[in-house]
Formats: sequence, C-alpha cells, structure tokens
Amino acid sequence: MGKSKIRVLIAKVGLDGHDRGAKIVARSLMDAGMEVIYTGLRQTAEQIATAAVQEDVDVVGLSFLAGDHMVLVPNVMQTLREKGLENMLVIAGGIILKHQISELKKMGVQEVFLPGTPPAEIASYILENLNN
Repeated sequence: MGKSKIRVLIAKVGLDGHDRGAKIVARSLMDAGMEVIYTGLRQTAEQIATAAVQEDVDVVGLSFLAGDHMVLVPNVMQTLREKGLENMLVIAGGIILKHQISELKKMGVQEVFLPGTPPAEIASYILENLNN
C-alpha cells in the first residue's frame, strides 16, 4: 500500500487581500507531490482550524503581508489547540520582520519563510520535518 500524499492547508489570515505569494507556494507544493487546500482570502482563525480538521491536513501554512501576524498567529495557534491540533506542523511566511521570528516560534510556528525563499526550500522543510 502506497503512502498517502502530504496534505497542506495554505491560509490567508485577517484582512490581507494579497495572495499571489500564497498561490505560488501552493503551486510549488503541488508540484512537489503534495495535496494543497487553499482557503482563500480573509480567513478567521476559526475557519482555518475548522478547515484543518475537516481536510485532515498534515501542515498549516499561514501567509501574511499586512503586518498583522503578531496579533493573528496567537489566535490561530489557540484555535488549533482547541480543535485538538496542538501537534500540527505550522509554518508561516510573508512580510515578517526578522526580529519577530523567534517570538512566532515561541507561539508554536515551527518555521518562518521570508520573501525570496525558494519555494523548493519550503517543500523540503515540510518533507524533512513532518512527523509521519
């Protein structure tokens, strides 16, 4: 029996209306053999956590370009915990200041990818760090 594909949820949290980068990452992960569910723009923490449960994903990828990640990430992480997904692999990317990365990791985000990160690096990270 073959191993099932890694399932990744890509989400745009909050009011950010720019999703080109999220779509590029989603396409790259699909090209790497993963199943990707893109939730679309302006998602709430509840919508993301509910989708993660319903879609039975292995990874949640959060994309931020509006500078609101320090407020929204704690909400997403708390909601994931409330849904029983405290061990979910969560990654984030977008316009994030380097000095904020350690704080995001303390909140439970395992890795942060800044603009210019090759999409193949994101796929490699997921493959290497997913607890299957």
